[in-house]
Amino acid sequence: MIKWIIAAEIMFWIVILAGLFARYVLHQNRLSYLLFLLTPLIDLALILLTVVDLRSGAVATFAHGISVIYIGVSIAYGKTMIAWADEKFQTYILKKESTKKKLYGAEKGVHELKMWGRHVFAYAIGSMIFWLIITFINSNSTEALTNVWRIWSLAVLIDGGISLSYLLFPKRAESK
Repeated sequence: MIKWIIAAEIMFWIVILAGLFARYVLHQNRLSYLLFLLTPLIDLALILLTVVDLRSGAVATFAHGISVIYIGVSIAYGKTMIAWADEKFQTYILKKESTKKKLYGAEKGVHELKMWGRHVFAYAIGSMIFWLIITFINSNSTEALTNVWRIWSLAVLIDGGISLSYLLFPKRAESK
């Protein structure tokens, strides 16, 4: 299963880079949008592979759980990851100056809480998929999925605490 997760991640970034190449080098905006729209299909293929693997009798493993987290994170952060890749592509490949500004103080705290909100959204999507798979598989061999979900639950809480700390202890701008 882990090989499918790695393949999905590689395909995700290949499609993103191809979309950016189509947009900025070939000047084909429609093709770039089409390529970006392939990313949810990669996620769908991964979740289908997970379900098929488990339905065919495989015992649920940590890797199966990671595939579910991958789906939730990809859906919740997909647009953000594409925007990050877009900015990096323009900066390093097209040699344009970065327009991204560093955040400090309350502005940084609000940004971190928004990113935690995305994490909570990813967790909600992933949790729904976890429990759908567990119900659909209808097997006693899903303990690994439950354990991965519990670890992720803890990670979401820790992430929330860290994100909140940016508001409670704001990062100050560097002095010149």
